[in-house]
Amino acid sequence: MFSFFSSANPWLVGIGLNTILLSLVWFAPKKLLTPAGILHAWLLGVLIWGTLGWQGYVVVGFYFLVGSGVTRIGMAEKEAQGIAEKRSGARGPENVWGSALTAALCAVGLGLINSGLIPSSQLPVSHLQSLLLLGYVASFSTKLSDTCASEVGKAYGQRTFLITTLQPVPRGTEGAVSLEGTLAGVVASVAIAILGWSVGLLQPLGIVWCVLAALIATNLESVIGATVQAEYTWLTNEVVNIINTLIGAIAAMLFAFIWISLQ
Repeated sequence: MFSFFSSANPWLVGIGLNTILLSLVWFAPKKLLTPAGILHAWLLGVLIWGTLGWQGYVVVGFYFLVGSGVTRIGMAEKEAQGIAEKRSGARGPENVWGSALTAALCAVGLGLINSGLIPSSQLPVSHLQSLLLLGYVASFSTKLSDTCASEVGKAYGQRTFLITTLQPVPRGTEGAVSLEGTLAGVVASVAIAILGWSVGLLQPLGIVWCVLAALIATNLESVIGATVQAEYTWLTNEVVNIINTLIGAIAAMLFAFIWISLQ
């Protein structure tokens, strides 16, 4: 099956595959995406398949399925408390790009390199490719870690604390952290990083960089939520998600770059 996908035009495959899969999502009884969200997810999926092939698509698909599933954990209780995701967790365009804009930029960069638009004589292309692949996986590792930490914490957190003061606060408070949520976030980041390695996007050490970067970025996001997010109307959850994934991708790439420089 993968040999066919590899030999066919990747953009045509991406268009066909995403049309089929998102048609199923459209008719599914439980809405994972809004109608506009489906269109934007289609654009994202075509971009990822066209630039990174099935390997990149597996990673984003894993994030979407696990993230959507985790969002629905304890949904009735979270809705009763007013701390559930809007639309019962159905993703709209703002959610799609809030979660995947950083990954999409990494994919576009890789597409430009692979198409020869960035000359190999001017940049160490093989290193840049590896760093962008690492950034791609790290962005989703960070976002899935954040999603799992938040949703598990809101559903099962026994004691939640404001990250800046460590004072007890109600579940669902912006900037709140819990042991249960933190552990779930670490497990999620490890799982998607291992997936990225298993499909050939990462070197084994890249798993370590992804997990460390996700832990740093997720906690920094909690600090933003606890301090400045409420002060600026433009600093929505989706904008914070973009910042979160960008920090995760950059941190992982910096770890790898420093490690390579020391060798």
